[in-house]
Amino acid sequence: MEKYSMNFGKKEHVLNYACQLYQLSRPNKVGAVMALIRDCQPSSIEQWKDWYFENAYTANKNPQKSTKVTMETIMELGERLYDKIQEFVIPEWEEAFRQLTLQDCIDYVFNVTINRTYDGYIREKSVVNDNLAKIFKNIVFEESDPELDHAGDIDYVAKVGKYQFGIQIKPVTSNANFGGYSLSERMKASFDDFTEKYGGKVFIVYSQKEVIANKEVVEEIEKEIERLEAMQGLLPYNTK
Repeated sequence: MEKYSMNFGKKEHVLNYACQLYQLSRPNKVGAVMALIRDCQPSSIEQWKDWYFENAYTANKNPQKSTKVTMETIMELGERLYDKIQEFVIPEWEEAFRQLTLQDCIDYVFNVTINRTYDGYIREKSVVNDNLAKIFKNIVFEESDPELDHAGDIDYVAKVGKYQFGIQIKPVTSNANFGGYSLSERMKASFDDFTEKYGGKVFIVYSQKEVIANKEVVEEIEKEIERLEAMQGLLPYNTK
C-alpha cells in the first residue's frame, strides 16, 4: 500500500512535540479530520484533499463560531508552530540538554517503569473502587482486557446486560484545564470503534487525589446506563 505521509526524519520529534504542546492540530484548529475522511470515503489522496478544503470547519461547541478551514489556515498554523519552536521549544531543550546527566536518564527510565506505573494503578483502582463502584452498586467494573484493540485507551469496562460502556481515567495534572481537554483523532476513532462494537459510550473520568474531579460525568454515566437498559427492555437502573 502506497503511503503519502512525508518523512521529516529527526525533525519529526520536535515538530510532533511542539504541535501537540500548543494544540495546533486539534479539531478546533483543523476540524475533525477522521470524521471528515469517513464522510468522504476517498479513493485517492487528491479526492480527499479537495473534499477536505471544501468541507472542513473548525470544531466548536458553538457551531456559529466554527470557521472554514482553508490552505491559508494551514499556512498560518505552520507559521505559529515555527514561531513557538523558535521562541520557546529550542531554548527550553537547549537548557535541558546542558543540564542532562547519565543519572537523570537512569532515574527517568526507572520512574516511568516503576513509580508512574504504580501511581497510575493506584489512582485507577481508587477512582473505580472508592467512587464509581460505590455510586453504581449494581454495576460491575472490570479492567479492560489488554488483548483488545482499545485497551490502551480504555481502562475499565462496565456491563449493562449485553452492552458495555468504557471508562478512561486521567489525572487532572495531565491537563490542568480538564474541561477544555480535546481528544486526539486517534483516540476518538478508538472510542467510536468501542461504541460500535459494544454499544456503550466511553467516558473520561478525571481524578484529583483519588476523587472524581469532573463530577458531571457521574450523571452522564447514569444516563448512559439508563439508555442501555432501555435498549434491552431492562428495569430502570436505580443508584439509590
